[in-house]
Amino acid sequence: MSDSIAAEAWFAERDEWRAEVTALRPIVLGTGLTETVKWKHPCYTDRGKNVVLIGWRKDCALVSFLKGALVDDSRKRLVQPGQARSGRYLPFTSVKQIEEERDYLLDLIAKAIAVERTGLRVEPLPDEIEMVAELQQRLDADVSFRTAFEALTLGRRRQYNLHFAKAKKASTRESRITQCTERIMMGKGLTDCICGRSQRMPRCDGSHRKP
Repeated sequence: MSDSIAAEAWFAERDEWRAEVTALRPIVLGTGLTETVKWKHPCYTDRGKNVVLIGWRKDCALVSFLKGALVDDSRKRLVQPGQARSGRYLPFTSVKQIEEERDYLLDLIAKAIAVERTGLRVEPLPDEIEMVAELQQRLDADVSFRTAFEALTLGRRRQYNLHFAKAKKASTRESRITQCTERIMMGKGLTDCICGRSQRMPRCDGSHRKP
């Protein structure tokens, strides 16, 4: 499925905040960003770099800025999701509000593009793992994924991060993260058994490949 068809399907299938996310789409596309689908949400990129996503929470539709902590927000409306270090989101509760704040949203997106083009990033704290960019973006964009990842032991988090970092292409790193999502959500490490058939628990011994 092409990116455009996948995005069309996402918007067509929405029940929650459908009018609002549909209204956000042409505004974001009008900035010249490229539309794709990542982490099951429309993602908008500049020169292959992820800049913003369109999504929703129970209480609002939203535009998520993957490096929002570095965006100069004149109205101080960007919201920090949980303990996210980099990601921020801008909430909307009506199409009318979206139209009223169109210029403000466009200004934030322009600043987010500039942040990405200059290579700025949120530096990790001294005792933190320096996450590969695609993993950090997923952590900032997906609260449930971040909660599960942060619940892992430090060793398991390091192992995953190294596994993702070994891939040379961004697309391969993103694919590896997607492939490992199930075991991360289960609280398992990269080499842990998730099928329950291993004879060398907790490690995987390949028993899942046997009929």
